[in-house]
Amino acid sequence: MEDASTGSDSDYSNSWISWFLSSKGNEYFCEVEEDYILDRFNLTGLNTEVQHYSQALDLITDNLDDEIQDEFRGTLDVQARLLYGLIHARWIVTARGLAKMLEKYKKADFGRCPRVLCQSQPLLPVGLTDVPYEKSVKLYCGRCEDIYSPKSSRHGSIDGAYFGTSFPHLLFLVYPNLIPPKSGPVDFSANMRAGDVEGGRRNRRGREDQDPPADSMTEGFSTAAAALKADRYRPRIFGFQVHEIAKLQRWQEAVRDRQIARLEQLEENV
Repeated sequence: MEDASTGSDSDYSNSWISWFLSSKGNEYFCEVEEDYILDRFNLTGLNTEVQHYSQALDLITDNLDDEIQDEFRGTLDVQARLLYGLIHARWIVTARGLAKMLEKYKKADFGRCPRVLCQSQPLLPVGLTDVPYEKSVKLYCGRCEDIYSPKSSRHGSIDGAYFGTSFPHLLFLVYPNLIPPKSGPVDFSANMRAGDVEGGRRNRRGREDQDPPADSMTEGFSTAAAALKADRYRPRIFGFQVHEIAKLQRWQEAVRDRQIARLEQLEENV
């Protein structure tokens, strides 16, 4: 499996960060540049969210004292992962961070939308909250504007706060030419590998093979009830709804409510 790093020259070769990025399950992360981490202004407030903050930062930057006891290193590694994740969420909404994540997006490193009409649109990671330990990471499709859970359990266990709630929408504001059309083929695929397209086809075939048969549904299953339980995603940038998307969201919710009411009426008549 390829390293999740974008391949930039870094003093972190064979370091904690290099090890972290090359570990299985961390392919969504990009490399945070050294000067960004060493600028304490960028880390403002994180000392209140991470236990053993100073030691965790020393571990990330490879300045940890070798005399630290082994039994403490396990706890410290957990805190270092948390700290790097929170730094990562801040880094990827900077100009340089967006550029690195753009490279991963063009290679479809985050997967592709499972909906047929989205025609294998590449996905972007997003958090449903900026508070750690609350929600796992989801994948946002700029075409259908919906979110999905990662296929891999390793990726599904990543904290959504490590990507934040603003990243995908800020990326599209900075690079408006990448906003996918609502219909027709995806247009920026000229820079994408042909193998990625074939991989998307294999993934679709795999999903089709895994779909349960209709008769396996338990008796009494309510489609309307399942639809009501589904979270409605609202794109935001730094807490504020994106204006054009907000208008579309109101229309989508009205259509969704009408469809649920129709399903409930059909189920009552059965």
